Amino acid sequence: MLNPNFISGAINSLVPISRFNKGEANKIFEEVRESGFKIVLKNNIPTCVLLTPEAYEQMLETMENYRLLVEAENRLENAKGADFVPSEQAMQELGISEAELKEVEVELE
Repeated sequence: MLNPNFISGAINSLVPISRFNKGEANKIFEEVRESGFKIVLKNNIPTCVLLTPEAYEQMLETMENYRLLVEAENRLENAKGADFVPSEQAMQELGISEAELKEVEVELE
């Protein structure tokens, strides 16, 4: 059975385009700021989605992270033993010492 909160949220996210024609754009934009998004209907068909800038940025970041995940999985799936280099060899080729690595501060997100 569908969650009643989900159904209520979905219904509340719908905005008929006629509300824009009635001069309610500012009110709709405030609703978008409060809820994060609205789906605009034209002739009862979803026409566009209004998002807050934060929701849009989050969506783009999620899509980029997914693209990178797929790329990494494909690389691992197609990798051969010869594709890998021991860290000691890579550090030597790049001229990096163990002491230099210990001095570097790394911040992970």
